[in-house]
Amino acid sequence: MTLDIRPLTEQDVPSLIALAREIWLAHYPAIISIGQIEYMLDQRYRVPIITRQLRDPGHWWHVLWEDGRMLGFSACERSDQPGQMKLDKLYVQPARHGQGLGSRLLAHAEALAREQGCHTLYLQVNKHNDKAIRSYQRNGFSVRAAVAFDIGQGYVMDDYVMEKRVA
Repeated sequence: MTLDIRPLTEQDVPSLIALAREIWLAHYPAIISIGQIEYMLDQRYRVPIITRQLRDPGHWWHVLWEDGRMLGFSACERSDQPGQMKLDKLYVQPARHGQGLGSRLLAHAEALAREQGCHTLYLQVNKHNDKAIRSYQRNGFSVRAAVAFDIGQGYVMDDYVMEKRVA
């Protein structure tokens, strides 16, 4: 078993979109409606959106591979707050949860934040996503704020903002 984290390529975007859909449909129905899942997937996981982000020097997408199989991914972006980077996405195949793969992606994101001169890595997580919250806490993140905002079509994101000092 060879695990490798490397930048997402444009050729791998369709596979990433399929993996995101698989993960979201397996994990989120207990937390948010199928309608909201479909709406959010459409907002975030389309080829033109990801391709544009890949070409933007303020976005970073990374994929976790095992022996040529895509197991998970992360996406980070520059924050408008000096010294902070946002971990916008971090997902691992549900069958592979509990094996430290998410922690590896987190450590990679932390290293990227330090490389970019950031002292804080932050993220948003649904307040009812207990499994992810516990994982982030095990990896040194703490809740900074509770936020709720309308994302359109009558859907609301009800999240915690969590952060970790990385410098």
